[in-house]
Amino acid sequence: MIEKKQKKFLTVAPFECAWRKDLRFREAGRGCVAFEAFAHNDVTLVFRESVGSQHYHYKRDNSPHYTVILGSHRNRRLKIEVDGKTVVDVAGIGLCCSSAFQSYWISIYDGLISIGKGRYPFQNLVFQWLDSNPNCSVQYVGLSSWDKHVGYRNVNVLPLTHNHISLWQHVDYGEYEGGEDGEEDLEDEYVSYEKWGLENFVESWELSDMFFIVGLEERAVPAHKVILGASGNFSFTSADKEVVQLPGVTYPVLHAFLQYIYTGQTQIPESQLVSLRALSLQFEVVPLLNQCEEIIERFKLNKKLFDSGKNVEISYPNAWPHCCTSFLSGLPVSMLRLKELHFTGKYCDVDIYIEGHGLVARPHRIILGLWSAPFAKMFTNGMSESISSKVCLRDVSPQAFNAMLEFMYSGKLDIDDTMDTGTLLLQLLLLADQFGVALLHQECCKTLLECLSEDSVCPILQVVSSVLSCKLIEETCLRKFSTHFDYYTTASIDFILLDQTTFSSIIQHPDLTVTSEERVLNAILLWCMQAKELHGWEVVDELITYSTPELLFRERLHSVIDLLPFIRFPLLPYPLLKKLEKSSLSRQIPVFDDLVKEAINYVEFGLARPENDQCARFQHRRSSFKELQYICDGDSNGVLHFAGTSYGEHQWVNPILAKRITITASSPTSRHTDPKVLVSRTYQGTSFTGPRVEDGKNCSWWTVDIGEDHQLMCNYYTLRQDGSRAYIRFWNLQGSLDGKAWTNLRVHENDQTMCKPGQYASWPIMAPNALLPFRFFRVILTGPTSDASNPWNFCICFLELYGYFH
Repeated sequence: MIEKKQKKFLTVAPFECAWRKDLRFREAGRGCVAFEAFAHNDVTLVFRESVGSQHYHYKRDNSPHYTVILGSHRNRRLKIEVDGKTVVDVAGIGLCCSSAFQSYWISIYDGLISIGKGRYPFQNLVFQWLDSNPNCSVQYVGLSSWDKHVGYRNVNVLPLTHNHISLWQHVDYGEYEGGEDGEEDLEDEYVSYEKWGLENFVESWELSDMFFIVGLEERAVPAHKVILGASGNFSFTSADKEVVQLPGVTYPVLHAFLQYIYTGQTQIPESQLVSLRALSLQFEVVPLLNQCEEIIERFKLNKKLFDSGKNVEISYPNAWPHCCTSFLSGLPVSMLRLKELHFTGKYCDVDIYIEGHGLVARPHRIILGLWSAPFAKMFTNGMSESISSKVCLRDVSPQAFNAMLEFMYSGKLDIDDTMDTGTLLLQLLLLADQFGVALLHQECCKTLLECLSEDSVCPILQVVSSVLSCKLIEETCLRKFSTHFDYYTTASIDFILLDQTTFSSIIQHPDLTVTSEERVLNAILLWCMQAKELHGWEVVDELITYSTPELLFRERLHSVIDLLPFIRFPLLPYPLLKKLEKSSLSRQIPVFDDLVKEAINYVEFGLARPENDQCARFQHRRSSFKELQYICDGDSNGVLHFAGTSYGEHQWVNPILAKRITITASSPTSRHTDPKVLVSRTYQGTSFTGPRVEDGKNCSWWTVDIGEDHQLMCNYYTLRQDGSRAYIRFWNLQGSLDGKAWTNLRVHENDQTMCKPGQYASWPIMAPNALLPFRFFRVILTGPTSDASNPWNFCICFLELYGYFH
């Protein structure tokens, strides 16, 4: 379902700026951009009210803008500029890296600029600045550079929902008194989770499966076999509650020993350091042993380093100061040994059964409880799982559950390629949400967003629309669907399975992009009747002629009434409106009839427009496609001619010479097989491509590549016969996204339209294939021509394509 894509890199040359129309805040003045960058210095992002040019530079910009520079002054400083004037210039913060890509995020909320590092937006905040005179109109994001190339990848613009609440709490702003009650609860919950870690289980009887007896007082100190076993060599047995007698060890020494293992930090009086070393040696806790020996050696060399009676502080080298985490890699716990204990089932104390699958896993309670508060409560609040070693789950995928366990034991998301990646990611996402495994949830969200493809949007929306913690993914998918509405409603019928809330959100989305309002009408009717195959409104009209709305739309009849007003009927062509007025849909659905008549009255007389001049039904939608429609044979309205003008920038030049497009042929380039001829404005008497053998068959073709950054929904095309009498009869026009997998757009079987030398001929591309965007187009012979001597020579001297160009 999710295709694995090679990560796309964007390299910005010195003193240039890359602008993409999709890098735009949904709400002006409020948004977040997350990205990865690779540079020696000056990773530069510009925030403007409108898109700039490739050679735009913030130093020459007179319009209002913000500029954030990471690694300014040869990668030593962070700078923020407002309208070209420096307002922030601080050292050593948010610097860039020239040896690997690093992740950053920058958010703007009503003048509050927040900068963070890491894969997860709104976390790991490193700097904030509040503009006292905020520019609330910035909306477009430019990726820029200074004197060296900067590489960018995985650039995503995200909406600001409740995330800005946690950002504002860091600002020393006297007038801010906190959010509403619900927002405070969210923050409290977040802080509570941040404090949750292995340190919560130091000497805790909860989830313990062994205990030490220490000192003459025989004090019992609980611990957890799997944690100790992954930290040293304890040689436990399989006893349920194992007891380890340590009569010669005092409690303060054991406490310092366990505190080091569970938190990575401890302190102990100087006089007990030798005892701590001995305990570390006994159980082979090597990191602690080495540190104790090092401190003792330093003490021997210089006693002035220590004051007698004072505590000695010991920290594991990789420990994260002032940060509690459930991920164990910052502690003296061997991840390799921990994974081995999981693999062998050693010291396991819980059996996981899944209904219909039996026993699927034998993990450790402490590991489950460490990552998941619901599991911790399950094992400690008196439920049956507290006293039994058996846990039964239902409606859970065994593969997903085991993948979650792998994450808990390794801290890394590692998905087996033997299963559909997208399906497993979605199942993992739901599991992480169900059991509160926050870091796994973040990893799944990040991976889903990075791997988001055309085929995965609808299945993801079906799953995440009901999960509150997945609003970021849902919002991203809704926007992707909306901006590629034609594709998602014509490439497959998957959108029929979306629930009404989700589908309605798409129809009302401010970024909804369509080439024709008729596409919206078709999609709503298909969704409401839960169609099994793609077709236009005419088919629905025919079906309702011999049926009733109740039978045709069934339980979604009320949805028809709710969704029809979102169609902007006044934008439909007048002839189509008159056709709709006489349709069975108008006769049988009153609201449909009312909307069509309202649109006709508005077109004819400018009447019936609501008093609110901003009524959405009377406004044009956004469209990222340029309409290049066929008018007559040999006109100058086609895509290939448009490419020759550098897309409307200057006078026409052969687009192949201008390197705007590429044309290849089935036979090698020669005097009479010249790709430039097909897009020239002059007639060529002899122009053909010869056959090659593919899959054991003769094959002749011309292929057009309109460019990596362009796509065309082709609805018309034109060919011109050369001066020969080798007329084509059997051929196809095909489209492709990758130049390998081809889709037939129009099939010609014994078509005798071309019957004269030098003749033009044009054909329409019928729906639904006319709505599919492609990069590559190919005309290919499927049978011999009328020339008996060279039946597989494809003789044309002109080719043009029309439609909606992106």
